[in-house]
Amino acid sequence: MTIIDQDLLPEPLSPERRGWRTADLARAAIVALAVWFGLQLVWSVSSLVFLVFLATLFGLAVGSGVDYLERFKIRRGIASALIVLGALGTIGGVLAWTAPTLIEQGKQLQSDFPEAIHKLQTWIDSKRTGLVGTLIKSAATPPAGAGGSAVAAPVPAGTPVTIARKPTAAQAMRQVADSIAASPSEAIKKRITDGLGGATRYLFSFVSNTLAAVAAFVLLVFLAMYIGAEPEVYRGWLLSVVPATSRAQVRLVLAEIATVLRKWLVTQMIAMVVIGVVSMIVLLILGVKAPFALAFIAGLFEFIPTVGPVLSAVPAVLMAFVDSPEKALAVLIAYWGIQFLENNLLIPYLMRGEMDLPPAITLVAQSLMTLVFGFVGLMVAVPLTAAVLVPLRMMAERENAREKAMVRQSKLKDMARAEVDPDLVMDQADSGPTPSAS
Repeated sequence: MTIIDQDLLPEPLSPERRGWRTADLARAAIVALAVWFGLQLVWSVSSLVFLVFLATLFGLAVGSGVDYLERFKIRRGIASALIVLGALGTIGGVLAWTAPTLIEQGKQLQSDFPEAIHKLQTWIDSKRTGLVGTLIKSAATPPAGAGGSAVAAPVPAGTPVTIARKPTAAQAMRQVADSIAASPSEAIKKRITDGLGGATRYLFSFVSNTLAAVAAFVLLVFLAMYIGAEPEVYRGWLLSVVPATSRAQVRLVLAEIATVLRKWLVTQMIAMVVIGVVSMIVLLILGVKAPFALAFIAGLFEFIPTVGPVLSAVPAVLMAFVDSPEKALAVLIAYWGIQFLENNLLIPYLMRGEMDLPPAITLVAQSLMTLVFGFVGLMVAVPLTAAVLVPLRMMAERENAREKAMVRQSKLKDMARAEVDPDLVMDQADSGPTPSAS
């Protein structure tokens, strides 16, 4: 049984300080109201909050470049503007260079997409039997209890009306099965079309207002430029609301969060370029149509971990169906292999243990943020989760070290009571087992 040293425990409160006083209740009520109003304010301007978070994320990366250019006697404001404008100019130049190819292949992708759906429909019709047919029928069968409402047509006066019996459950299921057996691909096609249409409206509804998107982009650029130029100013304003006794700890937490977010952003940028180039090479080797456009989509969606690679694989697989189902299967396997190598080789090498996000926590955070805030929440889910986990991990490490110190102290006291030299025993324990003489 482990004995805890009583000297390490906090001092008990005096009798007159025990319990809640009126001032404590008032202070707790004010804090609760402030937190509630703060959450309401954040909820009402959540888009602006996420935009500021993204600007801070990019500003941290810009700040690293500014620190490097400052060694050459370049003012921080000028260095920040050079980095941001240079990055935008590079991206714009690459897009201008590849724009003709992307536009041409984008039109080809748009024109061949219905043909890919038709090929998929034909392949489904040819697989009515066997295991594949069973899976297709189960996917096309509407859920139990689902039904539509129909408006009855007016019946002329004097026309004899025959009241039809309500079909039994067995007859209804037989009718559904007959309709699926007649053309199972129609139901699959309808569900795919409805799903893609719903996903498009859900994920990309934020770009419907062009003026708002342009204004948000300009605000993002300038915020990143200002934050990268003078990060200490904004960190100082943030620390001004923290009590003096806690500023040292908060400063360490902010520094660790900045390091993790900067490392995550650089890793994602490198991964986007690598995935785009590798996807283009694979698609060219397999002979898939519109390889540059599909590779551009794969690299762009790589910014969204876990979900983005799945979304980018859908158009590539459908375009491969234009040629053959075997090519579509090869594309699917290739995309899976690319993601496997990325998750097990590229990302661990780039991160090198500086940010260890459990996959389950990442997936839950992405699902929650998407359901609550939509596509913007999905974009910021992973870096926001990484930022939240930093203080939790530091707190856990501190408590683990404290627990080890308490256990070590109790063992030393036990050895002292047993008249054993504690320094000699602990030194031997730290040095490990001694090799036995042969």
